[in-house]
Amino acid sequence: MTNQNKFTPLHTGVSRRRFFTASSLALGAVGLGGLSAGSVAQAGEAWPLTPRSLLKDGQVVLFQGDSITDAGRKKAATSPANQQAALGNGYAWLAGAELLVDHPKANYSVFNRGISGNKVFQLAERWQTDCLDLKPDLISILIGVNDIWHKLNGNYAGTVEIYERDYRALLDRTRKALPKVKLVVCEPFVLRCGAVNEKWFPEFDHYRAAAKRVAESFRATFVPFQTMFDEAIKYAPPEHWAGDGVHPSSAGASLMAHNWLRVVAGK
Repeated sequence: MTNQNKFTPLHTGVSRRRFFTASSLALGAVGLGGLSAGSVAQAGEAWPLTPRSLLKDGQVVLFQGDSITDAGRKKAATSPANQQAALGNGYAWLAGAELLVDHPKANYSVFNRGISGNKVFQLAERWQTDCLDLKPDLISILIGVNDIWHKLNGNYAGTVEIYERDYRALLDRTRKALPKVKLVVCEPFVLRCGAVNEKWFPEFDHYRAAAKRVAESFRATFVPFQTMFDEAIKYAPPEHWAGDGVHPSSAGASLMAHNWLRVVAGK
């Protein structure tokens, strides 16, 4: 995956405030298209209807994932916290920057260690250096789209079962090393445009469901990005949010940051 942050203006006449309000209301009644009725009910129950912050002063926040998180960040082993170049230009930077602006005295340390093209097993390969050694208090993970995309391209032989097994092993390892860490599992998402066609479905929905099961098993906070974008396309076409169906535009990244902060920081 290569990062794409192509911005196109919103021509729907819907104000930003009105859209975000509608988006948040819709997310409160989370509907996971293509899943069972039971899965939909569970997802709705898991959504935090009452905003609350998972963060305390002085804590370390780590964003992990693939190119959607990477977003062109400067990759150096000694990249400092809270630096734009090291946080990239995607949702992780936007969310982290707003945390730092809203809470200048909280002394948060925000890191991004997403790497383009990663699948779950590749997170595991670099987890000691890019996660455990940083001793984060909160880890936010967005992973999964490459696990299916690379399979569709013939470059990977993974399955939903392998994805879920590897994800569980990764979080189990994390809990053992950092027993007090707060986990945030972000729902993998796609929009039906660009590289995304009907060949992705219904298999992609099973990856989403697997991520939700993992979140529930580890009592992680779940951020339903697919549900967010399903609501967003009522206000602007899929290409507005992600031109190739996978990598968010500036508008898509902004929407992700807004809703990530709503769930994680109680905004």
